[in-house]
Amino acid sequence: MKLGLKGINRATVAATVVFTAGAVLTGSAFASTAQAATPPTPTIAAKGGFVMDNGTARALYSKSADIRRSTGSTTKIMTAKVVLSQKNLNLDSTVTVQKAYSDYIVAKTASSARLIVGDKVTVRQLLYGLMLPSGCDAAYALADKFGTGTTRAARVKSFIGKMNADAKALGLKNTHFDSFDGISSGSNYSTPRDLTTIASGAMKNSTFRAIVKTKSTKQKVTTKSGGYRYMSWSNTNTLLGSYTGAIGVKTGSGPTAKYCLVFAATRNGRTVIGTVLTSTSSTTRTADATKLLDYGFKK
Repeated sequence: MKLGLKGINRATVAATVVFTAGAVLTGSAFASTAQAATPPTPTIAAKGGFVMDNGTARALYSKSADIRRSTGSTTKIMTAKVVLSQKNLNLDSTVTVQKAYSDYIVAKTASSARLIVGDKVTVRQLLYGLMLPSGCDAAYALADKFGTGTTRAARVKSFIGKMNADAKALGLKNTHFDSFDGISSGSNYSTPRDLTTIASGAMKNSTFRAIVKTKSTKQKVTTKSGGYRYMSWSNTNTLLGSYTGAIGVKTGSGPTAKYCLVFAATRNGRTVIGTVLTSTSSTTRTADATKLLDYGFKK
């Protein structure tokens, strides 16, 4: 027997209507929540980019992340990493600044920590000069100090060999170094993913972390005459102080590299780390990194 509306309890009909409407509203709420939980993928000017959760190594963003590119002074992350991995490292041991280091800066028109020939500086100070003002003279001094060989050229070659050995130990197949500072002779390259891996490893070292999060420093150095003077260095990474939670790590630039930045920030106990390569300007690389950090923390 067929039942029309007359055969159905009105209360049942009302309850069904209310339930159906509630289900629709609830479904809409869930859809909105799901949509909000997946932020739109950012558009960046850089040709390559990669971001990961530093605690889990989970990839959060990727754009041409495995394409080999020139890295500019982001190379110096590996320079510092190799120095800090030396056995029985004494950060307070001194290095005398050689004329070769300043001649190199002039010849290459390179970024400088403004080291003065004859000054005695500590390894720790050289690391600050390397990572904050991106001193290629500091990089040269460290390569000369921690390479092995009877000539400066041999020591530098040895040090670069250590950089490549470290990259190989990390399992990086798209990274190669031909310089200690990123001024390449044609085969100095990495990728956003590889550089992020290198930086993540370097950030495990407390000295490295302390240096790369420093906005500026004033260091007392001993002069050739036995007196002293102060060196003031500012960090080229403008994310420090402008992005909440920023903790490093290194800028880079060059004719081929354009503008690069390896970056990291910590919020609510979670660290996001990443890299942008071949961006269009110093301002844009910072904007790219900001977008990717914001995106990473929402993922």
